[in-house]
Amino acid sequence: MSSPPRLATTALTATLAVSLALAGCSIQRTSAGGDTTAADPSQSVSASPTSAATISVNVDSGDTAVPVDRLVTVTAADGTLTSVTMRTRKGTPVPGALSADKTTWTAAERLESGTGYVVKATAADTSGRPVSQSLRFRSKTLSLHQQTYPSMSPLDGQVVGVGFPIMVHFDVPVKRRAEFERNMHVKSSAGQPGRWHWIDSQTVHYRPRHYWKPGSKITVNLKLNSVPAGNGIYGQEDRRVVFHVGRSVVARVNTVSDQMSVFINGALARTIPITTGQQPKFTTRSGIKVIIEKYRSKTMNSETIGIDPNGPDGYNIDNVEYAQRVTFSGEFLHAAPWSVGSQGRANVSHGCTGMSTSNAAWFYAQTRPGDVVEYRGTGRYMTLTNGYGDWNLPWKDWVAGSAL
Repeated sequence: MSSPPRLATTALTATLAVSLALAGCSIQRTSAGGDTTAADPSQSVSASPTSAATISVNVDSGDTAVPVDRLVTVTAADGTLTSVTMRTRKGTPVPGALSADKTTWTAAERLESGTGYVVKATAADTSGRPVSQSLRFRSKTLSLHQQTYPSMSPLDGQVVGVGFPIMVHFDVPVKRRAEFERNMHVKSSAGQPGRWHWIDSQTVHYRPRHYWKPGSKITVNLKLNSVPAGNGIYGQEDRRVVFHVGRSVVARVNTVSDQMSVFINGALARTIPITTGQQPKFTTRSGIKVIIEKYRSKTMNSETIGIDPNGPDGYNIDNVEYAQRVTFSGEFLHAAPWSVGSQGRANVSHGCTGMSTSNAAWFYAQTRPGDVVEYRGTGRYMTLTNGYGDWNLPWKDWVAGSAL
């Protein structure tokens, strides 16, 4: 959607009354001799009147400010619905479903902001006599400030590593989080259940209890169009994203032995000598990190992490090769030919994980965003929001962040 909220409307009822003039009739019997005699009046039968079907709609005809969160319903009384159509005035159909007893039709979608609609319905009573109803209305127009748009990651069609969480960011805060969460659906082809966790009023992440199953297909359906977010705000539109999980690549960094073991689909593929942050000034964080982005080469300047590049601990290095970011605060895995003598022996970096150029090139070729790097051995720990830190929360704490 890209339209505004909607106001409550009164139900519209169109009723057709059909009157039948009924005459009493008598039954005649034929005697054995062929004579006809009038039957006993107490045995006479008269037709009873039947009620005509009526159609009602939960929107007033001609209303120009129907709330956008309205799910239009059409109901038949004293009969059943035989046909219901709902379209925008430009002809776009609105899907809906008929109840099992065929007395109620409910739209499957809420309304678009500032959009005209036409509803047509036909019902029949028990005798099959039809009655029809048609109405037009318009939804309330919303400003952009009255709508919140969901940005999503991963992107549609993307292939990611087993640690990539589903992330949704809203450009306007959501107060009614439970209502939003009830309309946010995730399906894994591997059958993995998971839960949403609200980072704050504008950000919500989803992950399963354990890393995604390699090779699985993940479908995300955000049915948020016109869902009330609170404070007069509504979801701006629905979003649907399908992404795939690649093979499992999990690297395990030991900051004490200065070795990184790389496991591909569970099998050890290579052990690489590394160096991590010099302690105590630049201690590398322990915990579960996820590759956020990759650079074939990148300029690294200490000013970006708050260190004067002209000071004794400063640096400004062009073309650092095979750089892979794992924290927003500036931790990377990358080629560090200047520290090869310390790799596997000592921690001398500013917090990054350095390795030889050949090992960095090999590791870079194996990975994609979402692959996992697990660090241990230091007393400084990874946090939830410094990168994709989702896996550092115990499952019970993750679930506690759901609004449901």
